[in-house]
Amino acid sequence: MLLGHLSRSGLHATSRAPHARSQMCVHAPRWIRRSSGPKGPVTQQMLVIVPPHPLVSHWLAVMRNATTPSPMFRNACSELGRLLVYEAMREFLPTVEGVVDTPLGPADVKVVDPSKPIKVVPILRAGIVMLEQAQQVLPSQEVYHVGYVRDEQTLQATPYLNKLPARFAEDDLILITDPMLATGGTMLQVVDDIVARGAKPENIRIVAVVVAPPAMVKLSEKYKGIRVFTSMIDPEVNDKGLIVPGLGDAGDRAFGLA
Repeated sequence: MLLGHLSRSGLHATSRAPHARSQMCVHAPRWIRRSSGPKGPVTQQMLVIVPPHPLVSHWLAVMRNATTPSPMFRNACSELGRLLVYEAMREFLPTVEGVVDTPLGPADVKVVDPSKPIKVVPILRAGIVMLEQAQQVLPSQEVYHVGYVRDEQTLQATPYLNKLPARFAEDDLILITDPMLATGGTMLQVVDDIVARGAKPENIRIVAVVVAPPAMVKLSEKYKGIRVFTSMIDPEVNDKGLIVPGLGDAGDRAFGLA
């Protein structure tokens, strides 16, 4: 697993061995105790995590290709969403330990705590595409949509939809999805709003297909505890606010408007 933190001097990466994970559906369990979460190393710097998985690279290549038709682009985006959300939930989801009865006897088990649903915040338009298959990964979730439109001249984002709850609990775990983090203006507004409603930055995970240094620096300067999961860190943003080489306009391509 590639991890990094952003500073003005660039991305600094370290490695972490992956952990095995399993998924199980249980009926009539006998719960013993509740384990804590999220877990993982404590850091005072924002981490940018790029999972070294061949399927992540494959679906990113499909999305990068300018000749990829819209339906295939959208499918690739949803596949990447599922893979990146899976990685983002590692050492993040709260779990419950207990005992279930198999056909041959009792077994100790650990499952995702259904009383602590992940608060999922997709940024429209394209952020919702990343959840089309990713929602299958999350056993317990609540989805709150937000929508922003960016002025093509000033590159400033303006909200047009906000379905966030009035307040978040301090221990709420929050997942934000948006395929492209270029200048970081939209994401910073969303995180500002979420934190203003009571959430803690260290309990926020961001999933994006491609990110660029301007967005990462802007986020890291204000929110040290956030972790960003992405398939690629591209080198720059052009004068139109698009990541280079990037994907083009992910929203237009996903909805057949490019």
